[in-house]
Amino acid sequence: MPPPLLNSNGVFLNIPYDEEFQPLYLAYIVGLYQLGLEPYIASAIPGGKRRLCRILDLIQSCRYSIHDLSRVELSSTGLGTPRFNMPLELGMTITWAELHEELHVWFVFESKHRRLDHSTSDLGGTDANIHMGTAEGILGELRNAFVSEHAPSVARMLNDYLSVQKSVERVLEKAGTRNLYAASVFRELCFLAWKAASRRRDSTK
Repeated sequence: MPPPLLNSNGVFLNIPYDEEFQPLYLAYIVGLYQLGLEPYIASAIPGGKRRLCRILDLIQSCRYSIHDLSRVELSSTGLGTPRFNMPLELGMTITWAELHEELHVWFVFESKHRRLDHSTSDLGGTDANIHMGTAEGILGELRNAFVSEHAPSVARMLNDYLSVQKSVERVLEKAGTRNLYAASVFRELCFLAWKAASRRRDSTK
């Protein structure tokens, strides 16, 4: 079966889906739209295909991917196991990119300097984008990953982030869920982020 069509502005987000990560998740969405890019997450894909198949489709159809490995510590609930989903999906991505260099570019984001050398030592030599676990850090590192002379300042990006953040409760109430990663919530957040970015671009013309 041939791979799906390539979205040259598409960015697959390989991130943890937990409550603590929500502010950073929102920063990724807002920041990518500020840079003229379009985020995608596996949980927002409809249909009954296996999760790994959906993820592979996303990797193949997006020009870029971001792999946030800041959740390598043991979980605080259950069996206290580390998160292996993100490294697994990164491995799938690296394989695809090695076979098709012209089709995909991947980035690794982390919250702590040099932790990658210990958590995923096979990535030695990879320059990770260190966001320090803050929304502002995410926005700054997105500008570093996707360098553009037309990129807005981090301060302007942060203003739009805060604007979208104010609408989160309304979006959740409308969707009838507290899950910020739900497909309908993700689509609504993307629309708000796109609208904020479009408004900013119109104001600078």
